[in-house]
Amino acid sequence: MPRSPLFAKLEVAQAQLAACHGWEIPASFGSVEPEYWALKKGAGLQDLSHRGRILVRGKDAPRFLHGMVTNEVKGLKIGQGNYAFLLDVHGHVLADARILRLEPESYLLDCEPQLPEVVLRALQSHIIADRVKLEDSRSELACLGLEGPCARQALQQATGFDPPAMNFLDHLYLEDLSARLVRGSLSGEEGYWILTSSDRAAELWEKILEAGATLGVKPVGFEALEICRIKAGIPRYGIDITEKNLPQETGQMRALNFTKGCYLGQEIVERIRSRGAVHRQFTAFLVEGPLPAPGTKIQAGDKDAGEITTSAFLPLAEGSRAAALGYLRREAVGENLRAGDALLKPAALPIT
Repeated sequence: MPRSPLFAKLEVAQAQLAACHGWEIPASFGSVEPEYWALKKGAGLQDLSHRGRILVRGKDAPRFLHGMVTNEVKGLKIGQGNYAFLLDVHGHVLADARILRLEPESYLLDCEPQLPEVVLRALQSHIIADRVKLEDSRSELACLGLEGPCARQALQQATGFDPPAMNFLDHLYLEDLSARLVRGSLSGEEGYWILTSSDRAAELWEKILEAGATLGVKPVGFEALEICRIKAGIPRYGIDITEKNLPQETGQMRALNFTKGCYLGQEIVERIRSRGAVHRQFTAFLVEGPLPAPGTKIQAGDKDAGEITTSAFLPLAEGSRAAALGYLRREAVGENLRAGDALLKPAALPIT
């Protein structure tokens, strides 16, 4: 089973490891709730080396990739990025990715750990005479995530570099650190990702924890990140988004560009837009009663009205609150909703 280049550091920090799509990743570092509060009040340091990273490069890379995904590619400037879907011919979501433009003819795609093979296969099948090369770059780069309200200050103290104002997925290469700094977040909090070599990542891990100790920086695992993600209402591919979903159902309109021209699955996306709505919508819920498991059907009266995809207890200053994410048919909004023995109430985001 593959292990992160930071495995030795994770062992020292007493990480509790779990299997994740063929990788061993830190589920927590002893207790999830303190890690959650680090993300909300200080900063959480994460090992994201298991995530998928695909390099797309070549003379035709801008045109080719632009015609494969739902968002703008050719118009991205070097140092910019965006979030996009890769669709099948029927408009269903095969994968999602964060796309970074590194050079005029080079892009890096970040995705969930189970998706590189899916993305590579889908892209490769459409390369005919295009001058494009695809590379799985997971083995070449480690990735640290630093997220939370004190993330910028902790990064500055650890590296001596004060990040400029950056939009989501803006990025720059830091020569002194031999690292690429990306404005990114999986938790919904302010965050930065650091892509660098394995040896350099281990050194930065130590520096960030040491420099950020007075700011409340702690190593955090997957479980605390998931709770923050659910609170923020950020869907995760493979859990909240699958190949059964159409793009507009997910509510992630930031992944769609309606003026870019043709791309794979674009006809279906445009047809949905012209009709004005989809039958169901990604929705957050407050839960009263037992926490519904993923896959639990949502009932409005005696009719099926949707399905739960993710659920969790969200820590509060005192106690906790049960919440869930899922899909709800639009005609059921405002009705009495149940999932198993629990009552559901649609909630605004972020969940409070």
